[in-house]
Amino acid sequence: MISVQNISMHYGGNYLFKNVSFLIGAKDRIGLTGKNGAGKTTLLRIIAGTESPESGSIEKPNDFVIGFLPQEKTLKNTLSVIEETKKAFVDVNNIKKKIESLTKQLTSRTDYHSEEYADIAQKLHDANERFILFEGDRINQECEKVLKGLGFVSDDFNRQLNTFSGGWQMRVELAKILLQQPQLILLDEPTNHLDIESIQWLETYLSTYSGAVMMVSHDRTFLDKITTRTLDLMNKQIYDYKTNYSDYLVKRSELIETQKATLENQQAEIQNIERFIERFRYKSSKAKQVQSKIKLLNKMDIVEVDKIDTSSIRFLFQPAPSSGRVVLDLENVSKSYGDHKVLSNIDLTIERGDFVAFIGKNGEGKSTMAKIITGEIDFVGKKTIGHNVQIGYFAQNQNELLDPELTVYDTISNVAVGDIRQKIRPLLGSFLFGNDDIEKKVKVLSGGEKTRLSLIKLLLNPYNFLILDEPTNHLDMTSKDILKNALLHYDGTAVIISHDRDFLQGLTNKVVEFKNKKIKTYLGDIFDFLEYRKIESLKELEKQTKKAVSSAVKEDSEQKIAYQNKKEFERNVRKIENAILKIEQEIDSLENQISETENNLADPQKQGNQEFITKQYTLYKQLKSSLDENWLLWNEKHEELDMLKNDNE
Repeated sequence: MISVQNISMHYGGNYLFKNVSFLIGAKDRIGLTGKNGAGKTTLLRIIAGTESPESGSIEKPNDFVIGFLPQEKTLKNTLSVIEETKKAFVDVNNIKKKIESLTKQLTSRTDYHSEEYADIAQKLHDANERFILFEGDRINQECEKVLKGLGFVSDDFNRQLNTFSGGWQMRVELAKILLQQPQLILLDEPTNHLDIESIQWLETYLSTYSGAVMMVSHDRTFLDKITTRTLDLMNKQIYDYKTNYSDYLVKRSELIETQKATLENQQAEIQNIERFIERFRYKSSKAKQVQSKIKLLNKMDIVEVDKIDTSSIRFLFQPAPSSGRVVLDLENVSKSYGDHKVLSNIDLTIERGDFVAFIGKNGEGKSTMAKIITGEIDFVGKKTIGHNVQIGYFAQNQNELLDPELTVYDTISNVAVGDIRQKIRPLLGSFLFGNDDIEKKVKVLSGGEKTRLSLIKLLLNPYNFLILDEPTNHLDMTSKDILKNALLHYDGTAVIISHDRDFLQGLTNKVVEFKNKKIKTYLGDIFDFLEYRKIESLKELEKQTKKAVSSAVKEDSEQKIAYQNKKEFERNVRKIENAILKIEQEIDSLENQISETENNLADPQKQGNQEFITKQYTLYKQLKSSLDENWLLWNEKHEELDMLKNDNE
């Protein structure tokens, strides 16, 4: 269908990719992956035709149509949402204009028996036939179906597009692409501006799409639901895996191990060649062989290995100061912007240790609630912040608060105080800012790099109540995993606003859904919430369906109860299993720290430093005590899990 042949591209003297080739099939579902700066977006632009490669070519049929959704695009027109969306139907719109023109010509003529009149009438007939063939009368219906799937409501359709935020304008662009039904859809981070419901709708739509789909996304669940093939941009080359993202990670690790082994063999070969050259360089009888070896060495392409080792990248939030049991209590809280009411009579209590996910469509009040909690905006009602609660807030526009003229290092150095100043470079390194990056000015950083830098600033103070509003926007997979791991080890309280299901899974113990100016609280993590929603949908369906026979009603009720009991059991099992997983992660961390302490105590070079040995021994005892407590807790959780499973039998 599309053949990418030996394309190359480089910026600043360095190749993004070189002589890359691959095919895109008619129904492929491709996830394009690679670390930041690998050239994913550039490759999409080249395939879409908005950018040209330095060498190579893209071969496709003459009538081939590609729909491309970039990361950002602002529409500055005054059309309504529905009018802009209808522009997707180019052929139908052209036919409609032709019908209007021909109709106008006929009504202005009186030569009813002339050949010219008959010719215009025939053309009008043909145009009307084509309009029916294209189902032009269903345009409104199709537009409304896709717009509602992407989160718009009927009242939005006639609003001017320029009154919406950039994120909602991107949804209209996505709707137009879907309605055009191109042979290939290219999507660059399509979930950045979508809520969970819209993402799920898009998953279903793309999974059954008649053409091919190729996307860049940092939403692991989204990729796994849709893609069946992964193209990895690594070391200037494309590696093709016939599998989804999660399975690709396993195969990629195997590839890296193979690369490492190949590199070791190559280095050994190079050493042998260099020894031969050095030994016989000045012997005339070996001159020909030496020159041959030198040429071989010069032609040899050094094997490259992906340099990022995610197992060594870690950071932890500072220990949270102790707070009161109730961290936040809201009573009858309401908020309006002029005549537009966002929140109405909200009651919400968050206790110490809670990890709460705020979920809901864009515009339902999640960020507004975050600003109410942090005191950034006024409201009606009562808010009580608990004893000794110290709030750390990461806002959606946090990147805009960075000084663009400061370097990465100075941005952190200017706010770091105390002992943390000695750890600035390691802290920056843990968030993938290498030695060459820390002297870059903020204004040249990518969106993901600015987000990582903003998160580092949040680490510099010991908060016990974190409020994170879309913290994973612009973060790549590695950075998201780092942040999630840190939150799993955080001992404070947190509110997280996010639509990234993979990021939220196993992280929260409560989900608060914002809908129709109200909230509803669910226990568990994001997938528990989604299961609750499915059950609620079933309940609503049952209310709307009348049963003809009473026995059938009873049987259905029993089945529903059995289903709900089964789901409740599964939720409880998963909750305990998530707790066990967290404990096991803590045990691994403690055992590593104990091993390091034991090595320090056994180091003969450190035996003379009595103060150091005393501190290490004290630390060793504390770690052992914590390890024993965690093993005890681990055993209790397993007993709790066994009892739960036995009771269910």
